[in-house]
Formats: sequence, C-alpha cells, structure tokens
Amino acid sequence: MYRPILDPLADSLALSALVAGLPIVTLFLLLGVLRVRAWLSALGALAVALLVSILAYSMPTGQALLTASQGATFALFPLVWTFGTAIWIYRMTVTSGHFDVLRRSFARVSDDQQVQALVIAFCFGSLLEGLAGQGTPVAITTVMLLALGFRPMKAATVALVANTVPAAFGPLGLPITTLARVTDLPTGDLGAMAGRQVPVIALFIPLLLVGMVGGRRGLRRTWHIALACGLSFALAQFLTSNYFAMALADIVAGLVSAVVVTVIARLWPPRRQDDPVIDTAAPAGPGTTVTPGEPSASGGSGRSGRSGAPGGSGGPGRPTEQAVAVAARAEVASDPPDTSVEVWRAYAPYLVIVAIFGLSQVPAIADALNAVTVTFNWPGLHLLTTSGAPSTLPVFRFNWLSSTGTLLVLAGLVTMAILRITVRTAVVTYGQTLASLRWAILTVCGLLALAFVMNGSGQTATLGTWMAGAGGLFALLSPILGWLGVALTGSDTSSNSLFGALQVTAAERAGLDPVLLAAANASGGVVGKMISLQNLTIAASAVGLDGREGDLFRRMFGWSVLLICAMAVLVGLQATPVLSWMVP
Repeated sequence: MYRPILDPLADSLALSALVAGLPIVTLFLLLGVLRVRAWLSALGALAVALLVSILAYSMPTGQALLTASQGATFALFPLVWTFGTAIWIYRMTVTSGHFDVLRRSFARVSDDQQVQALVIAFCFGSLLEGLAGQGTPVAITTVMLLALGFRPMKAATVALVANTVPAAFGPLGLPITTLARVTDLPTGDLGAMAGRQVPVIALFIPLLLVGMVGGRRGLRRTWHIALACGLSFALAQFLTSNYFAMALADIVAGLVSAVVVTVIARLWPPRRQDDPVIDTAAPAGPGTTVTPGEPSASGGSGRSGRSGAPGGSGGPGRPTEQAVAVAARAEVASDPPDTSVEVWRAYAPYLVIVAIFGLSQVPAIADALNAVTVTFNWPGLHLLTTSGAPSTLPVFRFNWLSSTGTLLVLAGLVTMAILRITVRTAVVTYGQTLASLRWAILTVCGLLALAFVMNGSGQTATLGTWMAGAGGLFALLSPILGWLGVALTGSDTSSNSLFGALQVTAAERAGLDPVLLAAANASGGVVGKMISLQNLTIAASAVGLDGREGDLFRRMFGWSVLLICAMAVLVGLQATPVLSWMVP
C-alpha cells in the first residue's frame, strides 16, 4: 500500500514541487521547443514521471508501472475506442461518395464566402469536433473551404479559429468525462460549468471569422448572420450541456447554428456589391504586423494594390481570390443536382448519431445499458491518498455497453445499411482508420499513463498544493494552465488528464470551488486549439503549406492570447460574488 507525501524532498514543498514539475517541463520542452514528435514527447515525459515517482517519492516500482498501465488502458478504452470509431464513420461517408454530396449541399446554401466559412468551418466543424476531434475538423473543413475557392492560408486560419469553442465537449464529451475521471468530480457538474463558460466565447467567434474572411467591409455585410450564428450556438451549447446530454453539446449546437445561418442567409442575405468582399485592412491578429506584399490573415496582400481588385492578386499572373471563388462556385453549379435521397443519405450518419445518443440518455435505457457495467480494482494496484484514505484511482469502470464508442459502433452499423456499405468495406475502412491513427493512439496512451503516474505518486498533489499559494488569484491562472496544456498537446482531453487533478488540489487549498476551476481547465483549453502544434501541422498539411506552420502560428497567436485573457477574466469573476451565480 503506497501513500504519497506532499513534500518528500527535504520537507520542502517548493523543492518537491520543482521536481514534481519535471515531467511537465520535459513534455513542454520536447514538444514545444525541440519539436520532437508527439508520441516520443509523451513517452519521454512518462519516463521522467516514473523516475521522479520512484526516486523522489519512493513509490514502489511495481506500483508505478501498474499505475501507468492503468492509464494506458484507460486511453484505449474509452478514448481510442470512441474517436477511432467516430473517424471510421466519417471515412465510410468518403468511401461511399456521400461526403461529396454533403460538400455540394453546403456550397449551395450560399455563394458568399463569409456565410460558407460560418456553415462549414464553424457549424460543420463543431459537429465533427463533437463526433471525432483529434484534428479531424481542421483537416476536413480546410479541404472543403479550399474546394470552394478559399486561398490555402485563409482556409487554414479560418479552420483553426473555428475549431475552438467545440473543443471543451468534443468528441462526444470525452474531455469532460476524462476530467471527471482524474478529478473524481461529478461529470454532470463539470459539463454544466463548462457550459456556462465556453458559450460566452462562442458569441464572438463567428464575428471574428467573418472579419478574417472579408475584413471590415465583409463584417458590415454579414454581421447579422454572424451574430445569429453565435447566439444560436451559445444558447444550444448551454442548454444541451446543462439540461439534456453533455456529450451532445457540440453536435446539437452545430446543427442548430447551421439551420439558423441557412435561414437568416436566405431571409436576409448579405448585401451585394460590385467590389470583392476581401478587405485587405483585416488584421492578421492582435500584436502582429503584415509586411507590404506579404499575405495577410484575410488572404489578400499587405498593400491594397489594384491588381484587378482590392485585395490584390498576390502577384502578376495570379488570379484574384474573388476569381478563384467564382470559378469554384461555377464548378459546384455545373455539378448535376443531387437527388433528395442522396442528400438525405449524406446527412443521415450524423442524424443517426444524434438519435442514438439522445435515446441513450432516456433513464430506462440508460439504466439498462449501465446494468452490465463491470467495476473492479486494477489488479495489484494499492494506493492511498495523501490523507491516508483509500484512493479511487485504481478503480476501473468497464462500461462496455454504455460507452460512447459502443454507441458509435451501433450508429456505424446503421450507417452501413443507409449508405449501402458492405461488411468487407467497413472492416477494411476500420483497419485503415486505426492504422492512420497509430501515432495519435500511442500519444494518447503515453499522456494518460503520464497523468495517472503523476496523480498516483502524489506529484500532482504537490504541484497543486504549491500553486495554491496564489490564493484567490489562482482563479485567474486556472484557464491559462488549460490553455498551455492544449497548445502543447493539441487535445483538451490530454490537457484535462494532465492538469485536472492539479486544478482541484489547488482549488481546495485556496478555498475556491473545485468544479469551477476544473471546468476552467477545459474551457481555457479551447482557445489553445488554434495554436497547438498538432492542429497547425494538420492545417498546413491539408492545404499544401507544409513547413509554414510558423506563419500560421504567428497569425493565430495574438487572437489566442486575447481570447484566453477574456476567459481568465470570466473565470476570475465567477470565483467572486459578481458572477458566482453562474456556478452550478
């Protein structure tokens, strides 16, 4: 039986915290500075965590390795089981050709690029984040925007900014369920609290997107659509996470906002004008500058040259972005119209998922699904908390029937029937999906093993106790910690597994609400998505900008800092009587 000590080194909490932070520092250095591959960084940090737990915290080697094995197993089930199956469903729509039908359906909603950015990058991207995550929304939406005439750099920046607010709940609530697992806090309370933080930021993201696409001129033309998009998304995300099913928050919000944008764009379309919507005065981001002649965040040129139209052509002989967009729209228009049956089939997989998860929340059905859940203590693992009470960390809950991954398999089977996918094709597609995710799977296993070792050995408790010395000011630091975690790991789930328990420990020591600060880790992490190395690499690769991740980072960094400051202020106020009424 192992009982961790908060200050194992010379009875000094500060010295012990310095050593306890070595695994996190190692991860940051390998991933963020040395740019080592993510899976190697995760395994390197895990090795350091094991050494610290054994040498500094005197944790028995066997107990340390067993803790790591439990964390890696938890990564495989339910994490990999969930996002792997979700991406499998998407790949089946590509194989059957129905993804192209879906793309054409989006293109026919509006020929205005601002509206297309909202529907595809924000609404549809939120749906994909709610289903799969792991960079899937960025990869898919950048390609779709490129096909509709967006220039590569603009397609990448728009997709990165859009892939923010859905990250707190997607895929299928995994970041929140993981947070609940490592903090031992109620999943419902954490989801409800995040649902009272993230929607505030969601109000402004659509306005930022249309400003990036069309500049101030485009913002004046489409502000009403962007505002309706933000309001509908925020309201749907809040209501779903608090009163319906937290796992469906992004899916419902994405669908609702897509419908709202479509209706508003039809009833009150953007004002037409002879000039292109591209406005070269659009800022690349707070604190960034654009050199004359270099591309700006809006995709135009740094100078407002008249090479055909405002926004410039980017150089002699190159078509203007407006011309590219017109050509893309003409190509879509030239496609033979899809039948209503094919359009229905293209949307069916996502509707089936919503229906299945909605039914799974019905009390009678939920009880039946959970009736076969197996709960057991991890064999050979015997841990106490720092107070001497039995630790809940060794408890493993194998909810094989009610798991989100299992429900997705059911949705996939229904999708196979609707899209007329053969069993052989579905099996081959699943195998290809897992093969393509092999490094992501290894990364997630390493990070979850790292989190479990740090929690079980007491390293996280030491760090939290030391950071609690900031007192009430820790409420301002809490979301920033989540932001850093996502920026370096690329995943809100991974960030929650690393820092969730630390947030709770610091909150309890500082006399703050642990649910508030644990949720703030997830909420702060959403704006770290746009500068995460994982997402930057995916976006750059998807649009053929390999090696220009640094350019994307510089364009995104200012906006990311601005948004995390806003989130820190919100959480800080929620920790005071000013906004404490927002805490469930």
